Amino acid sequence: MATEQARDAERDAILAALTPVVDGIAATFGPLCDVVLHDYRNPEKSVVAVAGSITGRTVGGAMSEIGMRVLARGDEAADELNYVTRTRNGTLLKSSTMVLRDSAGAVFGALCVNVDISAVSQAHSLLGALAGAGAAPAEPPTTTFGNDIDSVVDALVDAHRSKQRGSWAELDRAERLELFGGLDARGVFAVRGAVEQVAARLGISRASAYHYLAQARAAHDTSTGGTA
Repeated sequence: MATEQARDAERDAILAALTPVVDGIAATFGPLCDVVLHDYRNPEKSVVAVAGSITGRTVGGAMSEIGMRVLARGDEAADELNYVTRTRNGTLLKSSTMVLRDSAGAVFGALCVNVDISAVSQAHSLLGALAGAGAAPAEPPTTTFGNDIDSVVDALVDAHRSKQRGSWAELDRAERLELFGGLDARGVFAVRGAVEQVAARLGISRASAYHYLAQARAAHDTSTGGTA
């Protein structure tokens, strides 16, 4: 079995080989595209190469909520191809996230391609209206692309809270567990210090946050037939 040091060397070599690919893909698609290479061994600074500026990423920046979702799924994570999302400033993107694996099959990073399709979408809507097409497609979800992990975690907490009624104090136990379970499923708690950050965002103690996280995980294990 390969040592962890050997596995890290292999992963470093894969990232090094893909770095010029980042520039090549971005050059092919032009200014409406950006390509980001992530090393998930360091979630807070996962961006190791970037070309283009659509999502405003920089080398040394943090993973997005999409990366957190990959982390949450671990080695079960799969490629997510040609999905549509929207940045917080309204730019409509068609994106693909391709997970990176070492020779043992362990997921350790991702290569992400984002293409700005705002103009294409507007043209499509106009042509559809002229042709008498039906209702507009559903609004795509908004994805937070931030260069610091705190802003991404905060955005996810706020998004989950917006789906519920009122403040933390107004939530019943089931709703509190749903909030923590939802954040856990999105990979938020795979980030170092996220429990403390979520607690501060909700205005609760660190101990309460850990309690609800443990209860949410236990409820999930029970519902899926696992063990707590």
